[in-house]
Amino acid sequence: MPFPRRLRFAILLAAVTLSACGSVMRKASNQFANNLTDAILNQDDPVTVRDGVPAYLLLIDGMIGGDPQNAGALLAGAQLYGAYAGGFVEDPGRSQRLAGRAYDYAKRALCLREKALCIALDSPYDAFAVALDQSDRGDIATIYGFAAAWAGKIQVNSGDWNAIADLPKLQALLLHIVAMDPHHDNGGAYLYLGVINSIRPASLGGKPEEGKACFDKALELSGGRNQMVRVLYAQFYARLVFDQALHDKLLNDVLAADPVAPRLTLINLLAKGKAKALLESGKDYF
Repeated sequence: MPFPRRLRFAILLAAVTLSACGSVMRKASNQFANNLTDAILNQDDPVTVRDGVPAYLLLIDGMIGGDPQNAGALLAGAQLYGAYAGGFVEDPGRSQRLAGRAYDYAKRALCLREKALCIALDSPYDAFAVALDQSDRGDIATIYGFAAAWAGKIQVNSGDWNAIADLPKLQALLLHIVAMDPHHDNGGAYLYLGVINSIRPASLGGKPEEGKACFDKALELSGGRNQMVRVLYAQFYARLVFDQALHDKLLNDVLAADPVAPRLTLINLLAKGKAKALLESGKDYF
């Protein structure tokens, strides 16, 4: 084999080898990020998570910085930042920054895997709906991860009318997820839909009875194991319609439930804390 041909072959072989190594490293990074997320969600000591997660957030940042096109790592980062902002951060400004980071990571993942839908995010609703209808029906994880991060961002910016104006698009996204697979994340899309429909009373355009139906569906699909469903059901629907009996029953059910469940233990323990606070404040609310 002449030298130039041998050289070309060596270069080609090296390129293929490097590509294969990159693929292996990306899979390893994704597996680590997924394992880390699972470990946190299965943790039965919220204080350990509160104190320990910031270091892992920086680690995820580093992984993403080293491989910015890794959609799997971006989605894992979005989930961790969103969960930490929603579960442990009290300062409004800090919550907004962390939820904003979660949204940015999730949007970057969406833009890598669903470019047309990503571009349509800033378009009028009708154009967005067309892009959503044409999106890849098999990539539910990316679309759901983005929807969850978007919901978190809107929640911590509830005083910003620009954020509130995005609710119809978010609702369409969640309905799209339900159409793809209602069981995804144990019916998580129904939980978000329950909150969205229960934000306003019927007299102001809200749809609380649709919200109630969504909360009931989320409970059914989670097998009743996700106690945060009951907490948000009480907080948003029961309080909105001034149903104290339902409010107190839901929250007492949370307090009586076993919090240990796969990928729900931490959430359930946080739900117990929120349930206690809501029961106490409910004495003055009703």
